[in-house]
Amino acid sequence: MNLILETDRLLLRPLELSDAEAMFAMDKNPEVHKYLWQTPVQKVEEVIKVINYVNEQYKRNNIGRFATILKQTGEFIGWTGIKFVDDHTENGNTNFYDYGYRLAEPFWGKGYATEASYAWLDYGFREMHIDKMNAYTHAQNGASNHVLQKVGMKFMEDYPDNDGVIWKWWQMENPAIANR
Repeated sequence: MNLILETDRLLLRPLELSDAEAMFAMDKNPEVHKYLWQTPVQKVEEVIKVINYVNEQYKRNNIGRFATILKQTGEFIGWTGIKFVDDHTENGNTNFYDYGYRLAEPFWGKGYATEASYAWLDYGFREMHIDKMNAYTHAQNGASNHVLQKVGMKFMEDYPDNDGVIWKWWQMENPAIANR
């Protein structure tokens, strides 16, 4: 996959195996996983499996989560991007476009998630012609819920997962379609 997106401060590019160490450092932090099933990774091999899986998604769906790089320093700060969810059911849905992100803790609260979100929503709607973008967040993850609301996604409903944890379902229609 050769897609690269840029914002003022960020470079968004496909995940590579060279991202494994930085992604492992992010994903072994329990704070990062506080609202993500509380299952931080234990071994770098777990992250390598994820990177390989995402690379398969690029081939299968021509999109997936991307490495998010701070342009000023070249640091991997997390991942952001659009995923076509065809591997599980979420809130009764499958075969849908999902926007998501995960950032390493030192990069929280600096506006990077919002900046990347605007870029990805614009790309998804303008270039991919997606009709509806979905997202889901842990109900208690105030920061992520705020970001999604800030970038224009609409809260649709709360729903429980299989363990009874409450999640929020978000959706945004393509503005070009919504304004017809």
